[in-house]
Amino acid sequence: MTRRRPLAARTLLATAALAATLTLAACDPEGTDADAAPPTSTSASVSASTSASASASASGGKRALTEAATAGGLTRATGDAQLSDVPVDPGEMREGMTLVEANYRQAKGGSGRPVLFAGVDNVPEDPSKRREHLWRGLIDYALGEGSTGSPGTSVAYPAGPLGGNLECFPLGADALCGWTDASTAAVALFPATSPADAAARFVRMRADLEH
Repeated sequence: MTRRRPLAARTLLATAALAATLTLAACDPEGTDADAAPPTSTSASVSASTSASASASASGGKRALTEAATAGGLTRATGDAQLSDVPVDPGEMREGMTLVEANYRQAKGGSGRPVLFAGVDNVPEDPSKRREHLWRGLIDYALGEGSTGSPGTSVAYPAGPLGGNLECFPLGADALCGWTDASTAAVALFPATSPADAAARFVRMRADLEH
């Protein structure tokens, strides 16, 4: 598994921001990491976990992720704009799991920064724990790439026809979103986008990325 280069200064900044603004929970995919978890609101987490379990059961079975050429109207970056390494630590990758990471270009007139997507399928543990792990790495990456401010409280949004749970939260002018269902967990950083708009875009992207 490719891992991120050590980013001690960024990690300290991300951890301080999270501790000051969010209710945190343990987020190690193996259940042993006691570090701070990404943002969730206490009230939203309880209801979201219940709805996620119900929706995942109703959706019936496991799904797989694919690195789609287009996702939600965005085009996967190629050439110098594509990912050269893994900027977000996906956690332990086991046999049968697929990691999908890609930059997707925003529509003309956007901020110029691409949407960074990272997701894994065939998750062996609770997918919400894997999403929290991905979120934490995404916050670290976003702060290192110029995002400013502290992460706000996550809000649950309609997950779309694939069901599960979808939540987004603000980070300065940017938005970070993540979905989970019975077997997948995925996150994305949307530059210069409101959480509500990012959630709607993520649902459209998900239709192309998850099958």
